[in-house]
Amino acid sequence: MALQTLLRATAFRSPLLRTVVPTVALAYGIQTAVAIPSIAAETEQYYDLSGSLTYLSCTALSLALPYLRARSAGNFAGGLSEYLSATGPGQAGWWWRHVVLSAGVGIWATRLGSYLFARITSDGHDSRFDRIRSAPSKFYVAFFAQATWVSLCLLPVMLTNSLPRSAFALSRLQNVAPAAIPQPVSANPYWTDILGVSLFLFGFIFEVLADRQKSQWSKEKKEKKHSEEFLTRGLWSKSRHPNYFGEITLWTGIAVAAGGLLVRGPAQAGLGLGGGILGKATVLGMCAASPGFVTFLLTKISGIPLSEGKYDKKYGDRKDYQKWKRETPVLVPKLF
Repeated sequence: MALQTLLRATAFRSPLLRTVVPTVALAYGIQTAVAIPSIAAETEQYYDLSGSLTYLSCTALSLALPYLRARSAGNFAGGLSEYLSATGPGQAGWWWRHVVLSAGVGIWATRLGSYLFARITSDGHDSRFDRIRSAPSKFYVAFFAQATWVSLCLLPVMLTNSLPRSAFALSRLQNVAPAAIPQPVSANPYWTDILGVSLFLFGFIFEVLADRQKSQWSKEKKEKKHSEEFLTRGLWSKSRHPNYFGEITLWTGIAVAAGGLLVRGPAQAGLGLGGGILGKATVLGMCAASPGFVTFLLTKISGIPLSEGKYDKKYGDRKDYQKWKRETPVLVPKLF
């Protein structure tokens, strides 16, 4: 009953809105649900973990919604795996982009969430919340911002997952010259698919390596195996924030893969867009919002400014720190 109510309440004419609206609503719903007990207990223990849960839940919902609507309308009787693997539209494997992008987000969110949860469990607190955890309204803003972060980052994935199977269907027109038959979205990779997935893998690996190097450095420091005050080894000798560079790169990859698909005529028609300049600009803008917002967030708001300010205050008068800052790029690594 609840599912039918959701489907009816979000039965917009646009396939895009039918997926994006309920998925974004879920993001804010989960964050609000976690914010209430967190604010009451004045703890940020589950903040990052809830972010990962929101990514996983929203990605799963966006992937399943077109299937749930098709099943509810009586257009499909099988399960989700059958829906995705069915060759009825005329092309086997039409669904692989949906699964690859969704799985990529799922793996990234699971890895980052578990890493951050382990870190806060070990440290006992997160200094980002020192000034706001006792102020309910300000603390809630952090959860609201996290829901916004999830919603904007997931836009390329939501748009891809909202594509109906019809966008991939081979035409059944009779007595029409082959050249006049509109071509469906190909199940074979486009160059943007290859570039996007490659960027995602590179960024993901880069972020994982950077986080592991920092974790190992912190562990060795606690064990008194070194007396270094800040990390300047490994990838951290190439960039002052290699983990952020990796994250921006992987979201850029997702945006490239999704954007290269969504500007094509059949995809535009499948989303209820005109296919002209405005329709293409709409999907490209929504895809670009993902890495754009991540870049803005990490370089202007919560990532680099907080970290640089903290370290400048502690080590700003040290010559070795000044030398490291002078010789090491702030974000884009100096690999050669």
